[in-house]
Parts: sequence; structure tokens; C-alpha cells
Amino acid sequence: MTYLHPHMNSGCKNCSDRSLRILCDLSGQARFEFEALGMQMRLPKRSVIFQEDDICDAATIICMGQVKLSCTSREGKTHILRIAVPGDLLGLGAAISGTHYELTAETIEPCVVKKIRRSELLAFLEKYGQASMLAAKALSEEYKSAFFDARRLALSGSTAGRLAGVLLDWGRAAAGRNGTDMRFTMALTHEELANLAGTSRETVTRALGRFQKDGLIEVHGSSFRVLSPLGLESLAT
Repeated sequence: MTYLHPHMNSGCKNCSDRSLRILCDLSGQARFEFEALGMQMRLPKRSVIFQEDDICDAATIICMGQVKLSCTSREGKTHILRIAVPGDLLGLGAAISGTHYELTAETIEPCVVKKIRRSELLAFLEKYGQASMLAAKALSEEYKSAFFDARRLALSGSTAGRLAGVLLDWGRAAAGRNGTDMRFTMALTHEELANLAGTSRETVTRALGRFQKDGLIEVHGSSFRVLSPLGLESLAT
């Protein structure tokens, strides 16, 4: 883990995607003070940012890289809920409510994150109404994401449909960052992707092969590209 000097958060000033990020796109004095909050750090692959059921002491913004969010059942089975991407603010609900983290957050590739202590974040939100509204929007987006993930798992009638829904979500997120290109890097193993889609690794491998054969996706190593959003959507619904 590499800590960056608190006054070297140059990524905040120079980030080309800040307008797409919930609490990063502030204006005036609020923007200046937000850049000075917290500590940026570089994390290697497989670093745990926070653990399920630990007392929340900070919220974390992903500046670069991807983070796996998971939870564990009473029987000890781990289920991957979703993959967080740059701009996502993790632990916000727990930080505001003063409760425990609901999930475990683990990097699946080298990441840069910004951790903001709960006390600092709450004082900032209380001071700036603009930031409070953006935080409310972030919580709303988090709720919607959880709802759509649950609906995909519960209502999709086939494994192919669930996997298609996952790929389509990532493709759309990539298009939001890249313009129209639905290309993204698959940082998950087939085993982890199967966990996310609620199926087996063998089934995921077969389904990905079929998607490629049918011209729905293009795969080169870890690089995935959605070629037919409508085709994936027809499977997912």
C-alpha cells in the first residue's frame, strides 16, 4: 500500500472524468475543500479496503481501478454482488448512519482510492448543501444498483440471461466513460464471474463462447467488447 501526500491529490484537479463522479464535481469553495479531504493511496491487487461487519470509519472513492463488492452468508458462502468502478463512492450509507459496513470491498486490480474519515465527511456534508444533495444522489444510485442486481438474479430465467445482463451493464458503463465504445477490461476470473452471475465456471465459459460465436461480444484476452447490445438485452430480459 502506498500513501500519497494529502496535498498531492492532483488527480482531483486533473481528472477528466470528475463531472461523471458523484462527489467530485463540486464548485467553488466546496470543490477546493473536498480536494483537501482524506488521503489518496495506491493499493495492489487483492487489497481489502474494508470488511463486512467492521465498524465504518471512512468512505472511499475509487479514483482508478475496479473493486469487488461481496457479502458472506451464515454458512460461510461468499457472493459477489457487483464490481465498483472509478467514481463510485463506497461505504457512504454506513458512514452517514454510523453503522457497520454491509459489504467487503476488495481490489481486483491495482487501484488508486481516496479514503475520507467519517467525521470529516459528515462535517463537510453538513457545511455544504450542494455536497449533501450529491450524497443523496449517490445513495439513490446505490439503491437502484442493488435493486437491478437483485432483479437480474431473481427474474432472469436462464444462466445466459444473467451473464448477458452483467456484460451489458459493464458495456454501458464503459460507453459512458468512452463515448460509444462498449469495451472494458475483464478483471474477474471465470470463477468469480460465475459467482456474480449465480452459476458455475464451466457454464460461464460455455456461454461466453456462444456469445462470441453469435457475434454478441468480442473477446481478446481480458479485453471484452459488446458488439450487439440489443442481442444481450434480449437474453437478459
